[in-house]
Amino acid sequence: MSLLRVVGRPMLASMFVAGGLESVRHPQHVAPAAEPVVRPVADRVPLLPDSTEQSVRLNGAVQVAAGLLLATGRMPRSAALALAVTLVPTTLAGHRFWEEEDPEQRVQQRIHFLKNLAMLGGLLIAAGDTGGAPSLLWRSRHAARGLRREAHLAQRSFRAGARPAAAAGRIRAALPH
Repeated sequence: MSLLRVVGRPMLASMFVAGGLESVRHPQHVAPAAEPVVRPVADRVPLLPDSTEQSVRLNGAVQVAAGLLLATGRMPRSAALALAVTLVPTTLAGHRFWEEEDPEQRVQQRIHFLKNLAMLGGLLIAAGDTGGAPSLLWRSRHAARGLRREAHLAQRSFRAGARPAAAAGRIRAALPH
């Protein structure tokens, strides 16, 4: 594994582990801000808890678990994808800069919004990082190309072997019995 992955993954994960722990321990601190985002989503997704505090706690638990997996390099692509999924509602709930009246608060919230957007980009890159190994898509395309090549060679080989047999059959048919 490259040094960039060894160092970069825990750095990226640190924010989620810390923030997730805070959400698990004290969901009441962020529940009021999360309400406008959680309520419409919870109404459409029956698996989510009805309580905003429980949804915040669940989001935090996913962030802690996925953050630890990403930091340790265990299932890093799945962990990065899970973190990306949790970051979207977190950002929409916590950094609604377009609703701020105070210009200073608007600037701060926009900075945090853009920071989360940058982290989302990093997570999407991490989710697509195969660690230098070919991706599953590349391997399947490569295998299909190899199968096509082998089938073509088998067909040519069959035809090459069939020509002399066909010629021998024609000669045999032409000979008197």
